[in-house]
Amino acid sequence: MALTHAILVSLIDQPSSGYDLAKRFDGSVGFFWDASHQQIYRELGKLEAGDHLESAPIQQEGRPNKKIFSVTASGQILLQDWMQQPCSMAPLKDDLLVKLFGGSLVHTAVMLEELERHRCQHRDRLAEYRAISTRFFPNPDDLSAAATYQYLTLRNGLMFEESWLKWCDEAIFTLQNL
Repeated sequence: MALTHAILVSLIDQPSSGYDLAKRFDGSVGFFWDASHQQIYRELGKLEAGDHLESAPIQQEGRPNKKIFSVTASGQILLQDWMQQPCSMAPLKDDLLVKLFGGSLVHTAVMLEELERHRCQHRDRLAEYRAISTRFFPNPDDLSAAATYQYLTLRNGLMFEESWLKWCDEAIFTLQNL
């Protein structure tokens, strides 16, 4: 997947300014597709130049004017074509797993500290996902089709974090009992 597709998916939902898109991106698609705000702005320019987005200027008093971006018919076709193509599993790149693989090179306490740090990060992310679920999907059985697809991505995140926490607990227990 390219950033192009992540931006188009986000803007299909809700046309917005580059700034608002970048903020919204951080709390939605950004959980599974990482991009800096600078990358998002650069890609918005390319998409607009390619007629996949259009923008409408918004005059603001006391602040710089902004543009609201929306997906064009061409952008929607580009996105639909991409969505119909099969995708491969994403390659796993994880520093912690590389460190753990060679963990015998350092004292066990070093690896335990790293595992604890990751457990805290995954616990915090799980809490964030649960808050999103409560706020935006309080009744999963009553969702629209569009919301159902979004809910399924959230469920993946919830299950991913729960699995990581379970694995962290197992790894910590195992290393503590070496």
